[in-house]
Amino acid sequence: MINVRVSAIVNPTEDEEKVAGAARNMFPEIELEMHERKYGNFLEGEGDINSLKNIHDLFRKERIIDTARTQLQKNRWGEPEKTFFMLNKQVATIERLNFPAKEETLGSIQVEINADNEEAMDILMEWLTPPTEDGVPLFEPDMPEL
Repeated sequence: MINVRVSAIVNPTEDEEKVAGAARNMFPEIELEMHERKYGNFLEGEGDINSLKNIHDLFRKERIIDTARTQLQKNRWGEPEKTFFMLNKQVATIERLNFPAKEETLGSIQVEINADNEEAMDILMEWLTPPTEDGVPLFEPDMPEL
């Protein structure tokens, strides 16, 4: 089973609905709820593999499969059944993807993906970000039933 957790801080200077809209642009399948945490208010939600379909499609539309694969693989270090990445909130408001180099001043959309085991994560990675040649996927597997 795949679990996808999305979280975005809502700063006092930000409009909650705009932050929610940015996250929904990336993850329309995930219902977000506001939670008060020690370090601020966060919009949070969880989903399954189906909640990654839009991201899967955006990786192809924006031709960033290689970049996404590198990002996801890099963040598996130490825990091969888990990965995470961050997305720029402002860019997400216009339904585009951007991986910030580090946590942004106003915060990023945090995405954590957990699989039951390393093999399940490998299968997910092959579907989400398959190997490419000149930016074109070498194969396009169907969405796995994980």
